[in-house]
Amino acid sequence: MSCFVYLFMRKRRLDLFKGFFQSERAGGFVLIGCTVISLIIANTGLAESYQNFWLSYIDLSFFTIQLNYSIEHWVNDGLMTVFFLLVGLEIERELYVGELATFKNALLPIIAATGGLLLPAFIHLIFNYDSATQAGFGIPMATDIAFALGMLSLAGKRIPVSLKIFLTALAIIDDLGAITVIALFYTKGFLASYFFAALSIFLILFIAGKRKVYGLPLYIIGGIVMWYCMLKSGVHATISGILLAFAIPFHKEYHKNPSYKLQKFLHFPVAFLILPIFSLTNTAITFPQNFLASLSTNNSIGIMLGLIIGKMAGIFLFSYLGVKAMLANLPSDLKWIHIFGVSILGGIGFTMSIFITNLAFNNPEIIVASKFSILIASFCAAILGIYILKVKAFR
Repeated sequence: MSCFVYLFMRKRRLDLFKGFFQSERAGGFVLIGCTVISLIIANTGLAESYQNFWLSYIDLSFFTIQLNYSIEHWVNDGLMTVFFLLVGLEIERELYVGELATFKNALLPIIAATGGLLLPAFIHLIFNYDSATQAGFGIPMATDIAFALGMLSLAGKRIPVSLKIFLTALAIIDDLGAITVIALFYTKGFLASYFFAALSIFLILFIAGKRKVYGLPLYIIGGIVMWYCMLKSGVHATISGILLAFAIPFHKEYHKNPSYKLQKFLHFPVAFLILPIFSLTNTAITFPQNFLASLSTNNSIGIMLGLIIGKMAGIFLFSYLGVKAMLANLPSDLKWIHIFGVSILGGIGFTMSIFITNLAFNNPEIIVASKFSILIASFCAAILGIYILKVKAFR
């Protein structure tokens, strides 16, 4: 009986991963299409109207609750909270029943992600330390999971499943690291009263989860109030999405699992609605007249080298040293060329990198140059990573 239960749980875990991989892969292609469309519109005669649309305001204020923000603000602080909620639910799932559930399985992607976070930030700081663009150190630290998995699928059917799982776990840990950086370094105008109100709501929801209160409406309503308090506190509102995810209880029996149900429900809206809207909003950028000059600044160089060189070297070297030091094991069906190719794909920053760009800078010219640097670096990482995995890995 116990053997049957084990096999059943393993099958459900694999089915869940396959569904996740397929939705993220397809979502990556939708993101690419939206980015291309947005860049084309932003560089035609419709550019001004297109950009002004995202900057127009929507007022949802009521009573004493002030919620009058631009569409861009609603997307970046509102819709993206749902994205972070999904990321948090994915992290929770991995911790309970996924690749991070056992220390042995988790250690290799944790070590790899650590290198992929530290080295890109270090490279950016080398070029920008003690300058006006130093705050951009967090930009090259992030990996876009949707784009990375989408590009990995183009490498062909011969790619081992364990490599897909490694990249997924790596990107999820990477997201957690990027979220931590946002919480610690990109907080503006901190108001303690609202912040502690948000934490109090989280604590109430967390206790409810531990006492096996499984009704999702409680967590959704509480999460909305927590989001508002976090928004007003100065800590970025999207952090409330992560907190809410860890408050929602996880049950290993899927029919009792509110975390799993919400994650399953959110996958497609996030992949095919929220992230495409984010892409359309944040890539509505016009090529500057001094385009090449804008890419030769220390900030742009730091971003591009951080994503292309820093991610590749950080992920691969930390993985290699971790295995050689016998801290972690390389899956038996993987070769180092596979890890090298995935390390390059880790340089696809896009969503999280653009998100951090908006938090790091206020100067429109720096923001535009940073976004173009992210797009160029992500494109180069995608092409090179696919080439390594499709052509070199199977020779």
